[in-house]
Amino acid sequence: MEPSTTSPALSVAIAVLTVLLGLTGFGIYTAFGPPSRKLTDPFDDHDD
Repeated sequence: MEPSTTSPALSVAIAVLTVLLGLTGFGIYTAFGPPSRKLTDPFDDHDD
């Protein structure tokens, strides 16, 4: 069997990048996708 040549740091970096991209995609979907219809503007709620 050949030893693994990938660094553990590379695996951690890929995992962090995947999580970051997933959260960014979810945020964009929530802000601009179908769930955005339920969002309200807090500045419109407080007319002074």
